[in-house]
Amino acid sequence: MKTAIVIGVGPDRGLGASLCKRFAADGMKVIIAGRTQAAIEAVVEDVVRAGGRAVAVVADATSESDIARLFDAAGGELDLAIYNAGNNTPGRIIDMDAGYFEQSWRVVCFGGFLFGREAVRRMLPNRSGTLLFTGASASLRGRPGYGAFNSAKAGLRVLAQAMAKEYAEDGIHVGHVVVDGAIAGDKILRRFPDAASREESLISIEAIVDGFVFLHRQPPRGWSFELDVRTSRERW
Repeated sequence: MKTAIVIGVGPDRGLGASLCKRFAADGMKVIIAGRTQAAIEAVVEDVVRAGGRAVAVVADATSESDIARLFDAAGGELDLAIYNAGNNTPGRIIDMDAGYFEQSWRVVCFGGFLFGREAVRRMLPNRSGTLLFTGASASLRGRPGYGAFNSAKAGLRVLAQAMAKEYAEDGIHVGHVVVDGAIAGDKILRRFPDAASREESLISIEAIVDGFVFLHRQPPRGWSFELDVRTSRERW
């Protein structure tokens, strides 16, 4: 059975959980990773209830030992790894504590390095596999009040691009998905309940997942590095 690892899984109606459910429905065993045990176990239950296979692993994306243990749970051949970890970290630079800035970088960029490095190590012996990173509007442009998040996401994007070029000839497809806008999921709807009334301005989770599936299924003679997803109302 083909195996996928997804880290950064939270709410049931969130991108991480939706990625797990889609790839499980496609017949893959999914290793579901996140910081909150109850959340990832709930996703495992959903997958199993639907007839799929999944395992929950509590892991901190910034811990080297946690990431190694996470990939050990995959066992042998690894087909797909998705780095979906990272939270929006707003704030003006002049008011920002150094630790706050560093933590944003650690979760988004440093964690991406740890995860990506381990994924490639596991994929190299078979000379195949897909490694995908979740990006954001911040991956492409700086914005006032979001300097920490912008720099972390931009760093992750360039890291992913370097890995795409470094390991393509080894058969490993590295890609980056830019989510350019707010996602119509639990996180945004809990923070802003009125967002449901303007659903047309929120990006469909299913559409984002479709993008990940598209990149994973691309043949070696037609690989893309980056795909961006936004609503028709987004100014870009």
